[in-house]
Amino acid sequence: MGSSVRELAGATPATRDRYIDLLRVVSLGTVVLGHWLMAAVTTDGVGNLLTVVPGLQLLTWLLQIMPVFFFVGGFSHALSYRSLLRRRPEGSTAPVYAAFLRARLQRLLRPTMVFVLAWGAAALVLELLGSGGGLTGVTLRLVTQPLWFIGIYLAMVAFTPALLGLHDRYGWGAFAALASAAAAVDVLRFAAGVPYAEFLNFAFVWLAVHQLGFLRADGRITRPAVLAAAGLAAAVALVALGPYPLSMVGMPGERISNMAPPTLALLCHGLWLVGAVELLRPRGARLVARPRVWRTVVAANGVAMTAFLWHLTAMLGVYGAMLALGVPLPEPATGAWWAQVPVRICAAVALTALLVAVFRAFERPAPAVPSRGAGGAGALSALGVTLALLGVLGLSMVGYAGLLEGRTALLIAVHVSAPAAVAMALGGWLLVERAGR
Repeated sequence: MGSSVRELAGATPATRDRYIDLLRVVSLGTVVLGHWLMAAVTTDGVGNLLTVVPGLQLLTWLLQIMPVFFFVGGFSHALSYRSLLRRRPEGSTAPVYAAFLRARLQRLLRPTMVFVLAWGAAALVLELLGSGGGLTGVTLRLVTQPLWFIGIYLAMVAFTPALLGLHDRYGWGAFAALASAAAAVDVLRFAAGVPYAEFLNFAFVWLAVHQLGFLRADGRITRPAVLAAAGLAAAVALVALGPYPLSMVGMPGERISNMAPPTLALLCHGLWLVGAVELLRPRGARLVARPRVWRTVVAANGVAMTAFLWHLTAMLGVYGAMLALGVPLPEPATGAWWAQVPVRICAAVALTALLVAVFRAFERPAPAVPSRGAGGAGALSALGVTLALLGVLGLSMVGYAGLLEGRTALLIAVHVSAPAAVAMALGGWLLVERAGR
């Protein structure tokens, strides 16, 4: 692996924006670290450190960095789609949508499907053995929760051609339209009490952040300090004067969440984060220009999705090993609990690295090649990504606990079981693969 990373790093074109790659690694790494820190596991179950120490919720204004990842995604998707358009055979008018989806989703869906199938098989065995209670049952319910991120990302990739067209025509106006729609949804939700309107912001908020990546790709974020200041001021005002909670991540039992569904406050939080990372760009670019740092970024990017998928498995595995070995689990936020934090994180890092070593081969990319294929390939890809999106989101909600009991969760207006969600995700992935070829 070392030699291949060195070769990849050495072959990096001078035109590549290495800072974007650094942001991708840092944002996912921050999310993983945040999950490991927030988990408050005791013999009674799994809680959240932020509910034990509410004052720590202010840290989510730094640690809730997922908007940066979606911003980076918008940048990368714009470059990838435009590159495919330029590389179409001369004189061809064939759409590149199918090839684009396959290229962008391969490194996302292949490791995701392996994760889904591996945990599905493990859940079936555990429940057949009657071992689905206690921490095991909690694990079966929790390990799929980060898949919501995969589902949102699938939607971003699917909508890239259409939203990039709007961006090319309207620029900042396209972002403003999505942001205005997000604000309107919150008015319908909080002022008019319109039921289910809030779920529209899963699209409007995250797609608005994604649109910022298009603007970055065209060099149109020229005043990052203004963007950061305006976003931060708006987020503070909304939390101080409106119905929005302080935490920028979901909290157990809270009536209103900034995350699920996302709110205008979270969008403003995303604005200030994007402005902040753009202000740091000169320093970040100098840092990542160092050969050793760049090799580290290249290596991390090559396994980032696999590590993200398995990091909760590793964390809960560490707690399970502690219980099995009789290691005491102190009450969260006590001195003994904080003393254990470095040891638990080091153990979770080691176990995550082991899981990455086992599953990293499924994250290897394939080149995107414009196709002369049939005109129906685009429609087939659209159907595939829709099925995969619904399946992944459904599984993130229902989990694998109660697999043999027919446990379901409500996805939009339909109750979905884990087997149905897996079937949709797997079928959608296969359709995207077939159409993209």
